[in-house]
Amino acid sequence: MIEVHENLFVGNESDCADRLNGFAVVHACKHPCHARAVGYQGNLASTHPHYLFYSKDNNLYLNMIDPPKPLFKIELFHKYMEFVNMKWDDGKNILIHCNQGESRAPSLALLFLAKSLRAISNASYAEARQDFTTFYPAYYPGKGIQIFLEQNWDSIV
Repeated sequence: MIEVHENLFVGNESDCADRLNGFAVVHACKHPCHARAVGYQGNLASTHPHYLFYSKDNNLYLNMIDPPKPLFKIELFHKYMEFVNMKWDDGKNILIHCNQGESRAPSLALLFLAKSLRAISNASYAEARQDFTTFYPAYYPGKGIQIFLEQNWDSIV
């Protein structure tokens, strides 16, 4: 787990915990976290009420994979921003984790830093990424999330 900004942490699957004291946790991975929290194996029907996300207490579970083509839904990012802003305002430490801590979780942290905290550039994904990698050099976004963020940067609030 690496602190990328005061009270904002990025981690991998080994940092995953549903009950970190004083933390709100964003689980940015379909397996094992979203599947375990919602209670399914394999795939979940897209009509399921928790298909994209499931929120419980201080945890947000995202049905998020890291494909080479952007398959993301903008609603997932809006829910993420809503959740993190609310928990930030409540004074929580925030941990965002994915399986490896290289693509999804740091991309979400980058979004929060740019769009909400304005701690890095908000002008474009490219500028935000350049700023972000100065203090999180392990950022290695997948092609799908790169394309999605480039194409949807102005739509994510």
